[in-house]
Formats: sequence, structure tokens, C-alpha cells
Amino acid sequence: MYQTKEGGRNAYQFYTGDMNERASERLTLEHDLRRALERGEMLLHYQPQIELASGRIVGLEALLRWRHPRLGLVPPERFIAIAEDSGLIVPIGEGVLHEACRQSLAWQAAGLPAITIAVNLSAVQFRRAGLEDSLRDILTATGLPPHLLELELTESVVMDQADATVAILNRLHDLGVRLSIDDFGTGYSSLAYLKRFPIEKLKVDQSFIHDVAHDADDAAIVRGIIGLAHSLGLGVIAEGVETREQLDFLREIGCEQAQGNYFSPPLPPAEIEPMLRKGGYCEEVQ
Repeated sequence: MYQTKEGGRNAYQFYTGDMNERASERLTLEHDLRRALERGEMLLHYQPQIELASGRIVGLEALLRWRHPRLGLVPPERFIAIAEDSGLIVPIGEGVLHEACRQSLAWQAAGLPAITIAVNLSAVQFRRAGLEDSLRDILTATGLPPHLLELELTESVVMDQADATVAILNRLHDLGVRLSIDDFGTGYSSLAYLKRFPIEKLKVDQSFIHDVAHDADDAAIVRGIIGLAHSLGLGVIAEGVETREQLDFLREIGCEQAQGNYFSPPLPPAEIEPMLRKGGYCEEVQ
């Protein structure tokens, strides 16, 4: 069942011997994940988001990591699906939001510039009743101004039950937080709904960025997304930038922001702080 769900649902799988091994690993990770919350093993790394016109760091995306006592640093792709299926994504997600807001204020208290912190919301979090109340409580408890928090939702999440999505997004927008659509271009957006969403930014999926300097189709898609965003009055950011060629192409076609390992990999707070102390300036853009 889990193998079928992970393969995209609405399908079937025949039994194979290694399924037992994967099922056992899954049960072990779920058990360890519950203990990880109690032991404080979850931590955040941050990846800079760069304004291409100036080279300034204008945002940081908070990315979840799990410091497992036996497996070491576990990336989210190994445990997020388990967390969603088990319901653990709710307390994990609330912890991520709280810590990202707390860290942002800690940086400001240390004299560093106030910049936007972007946090991903899973489908389970987004559809859960009481999301706005939980978010309001976190903002109140940490004291972070709402406009410094950006919530990222994937295109597939916002287009599922689009009418209900509009109402939820409007309530979140009323709290004062920023909203953006992540992985844009990989789903099936309806322009009729897209113009109704109170979002501020589209995030171009990294699958289009990888060969954008050499693949005419990817280049056309990225140009189209940027043109669409600008025509709707939205900002646009490209993720997964890894080369100078990609950067030059994006800047040439009017992409405002970018993030990726070309500028910096996701880093723990202690390693992000020196970058912010330099005035938030990224030399790689020049």
C-alpha cells in the first residue's frame, strides 16, 4: 500500500521481497520520528534568496533536517512522507514555524537586517482546521512581524479544491503573512484561480532551471512563467541555480530573485550569520 501511494496513488504494485525491508525501515523511521520530537532532534538550515539586481540577500528559506543519533543528518525526502501519513507533520510543522520565527527575531536582536523567512507548508498542514489560529499564536508568541514570514505552498496543493483554497489563503493573507507558490510549472494551474489567489510570488521549479541555458523548451517555459508572473503583478524566484550560465540567463530574462547552491547551500544558523553580517551581499552575483 505504501509503495503504491509513494508511486503516485491510483495505481497498483505486485509484492516483491524487498518490500518487507522497506516496510521495516519505514516503521523504524516512524518510531524514531516520534522520539525525535521529544528529544529535540529536528533542526533548521537556511538557504539565502538573492535579489539579482543588487546581489543582496532578501530572504532565507528554512529547510528541515533531522539529526538522527544513528543515521546522522537525515534529509527531508526520507521522512516527510512518513510524517504526513502518520500525522506527525502537524507538530513538526508547528515546530518549524515557531523556530524559524524565533531565529529571525534572534538575528534582528543581534543587529542583523530584518529579512523574510520562507517556510514550506505541507498539504496536511494546509488543510488542517485551525491553521490560522495556530499561526496567529506562533506569531504572537515569538513577536515576529507577520510580513517577515512567507508561507510556501506547492502548486499541486493550492490547485486541489481550489475554491476552498481561495478562502484559506485569504484568511492567511489577512494575518499579514506573505504567500508564494512553490514548484510552479509542475502542476496544472488554472489561470482563473491563479488571479484570485492572494499570493505575492511564483517560485520556478528547479527541474526547469537545470538545463535552462541549453534547452530551448526549458528556456521557453521559464520565460513564460516569468512573463505570466509579471503580467499578474507577482514576483518570481528561481530555485536550484547552480551555475553562472543559469544565473546570467535568468538575469537576462528579468527574473528578480534566485536561490541555489551557486550562491550557498542550506546552512545552519551559525554559518548564515556571517553572511548577514556582511550586509547580506552575495559576491557571486557580480
